[in-house]
Amino acid sequence: MRIAFYAPFKPLSHPNPSGDLTIAKGIVQFLESRGHRVDVVSRLRTRWIYFRIWNWPRLVYDFLSILIRLKQNPPDLWLTYHTYYKAPDVLGPFICRLLGIRYVIFQGIYSTKKRRKIKTILGFFLNRAALKRADHVFTNKSVDYANLKRIIPGDRLTYIRPGLRPFGSQTTQKEMDDTRNSWNAGNRVVILSAAMFRDDVKTKGLIWLIECCAKLLEHTRDFILVIAGSGVMEDRIKSTAQARITDRWPGHVVFTGKIPQDQMARFYRSGDLFAFPGIGEALGMVFLEAQSCGLPVVAFDNCGVPEAVADTKTGFLTPMYDCDAFSSKLLNLIADPALRRTMGRQASGYVQAEHDLDANYLKFEELLERNCAT
Repeated sequence: MRIAFYAPFKPLSHPNPSGDLTIAKGIVQFLESRGHRVDVVSRLRTRWIYFRIWNWPRLVYDFLSILIRLKQNPPDLWLTYHTYYKAPDVLGPFICRLLGIRYVIFQGIYSTKKRRKIKTILGFFLNRAALKRADHVFTNKSVDYANLKRIIPGDRLTYIRPGLRPFGSQTTQKEMDDTRNSWNAGNRVVILSAAMFRDDVKTKGLIWLIECCAKLLEHTRDFILVIAGSGVMEDRIKSTAQARITDRWPGHVVFTGKIPQDQMARFYRSGDLFAFPGIGEALGMVFLEAQSCGLPVVAFDNCGVPEAVADTKTGFLTPMYDCDAFSSKLLNLIADPALRRTMGRQASGYVQAEHDLDANYLKFEELLERNCAT
């Protein structure tokens, strides 16, 4: 197949890592590995584009240039990744209608409450128009599947379990030792966490984790917290860690800064367990990455996290904001190396068995080819 690909929320070339970017790149890599040609037709971000009039000339230019290009050499189908009210696909549905091209969406999102607010009503209707125009909609989140069923007929809607390719090359023991030495871990258990330091629930979750670990340090000093990431809230996060941990227990929290994606496997494999609340996480690819590297996970039991973590098998999910429960699960893993190893093995096996990208996306490919044939 020759596929026109568009990601209105975040282009593949976006510099900041995220779960959405990981999924989008995974889709493209899978399709290309299967011999299909994927052409990125636009890098225009449509986030709040209906308010950002300075982006309208670029929108018109991209629309016309894509229309001319695809009219001369039409693809087998158009695939849009991630359209929702903040970043609706305002190119694909209209171009495909004009040219008679099959239009497919992966990870469409639908929420009727957005039509009740003046700020989001236009985005709601633009996004709904794209969803209703689509010949097929795929989603990898069960909550979105339930919402999409309200407007998409069952024969045009498919749930695809989220997938991950084998995460990075095998890390050598020397590389892991060197990494742990750079953190001055010694014989202490290393609790890893990773997130972008954005002014949202990512930072809220990291600060909550720091507060929780500070309380845990009152009971045991046998661990250090290592946090990977960067962003606009870095000063606030670091000042919280300084006040709550470092001033009382120096050397118990380490910030690595932003780690390139191709180095994240080494980061994960150098730790002993992974902890991040995951407040409001629609899915949480970071949990799949950590588990694929053999780390048990501690997180909140909310939103899409249970789709990525098998509670009591590959990690522990606790009630939201229950510091006692969260600390108790961390302490269980800190104090019990055998439990960490068992859960770590189960975590990597779980990701391989249930979240293998190539295996899960075969159904996706089959339905794409079926759409091309109709």
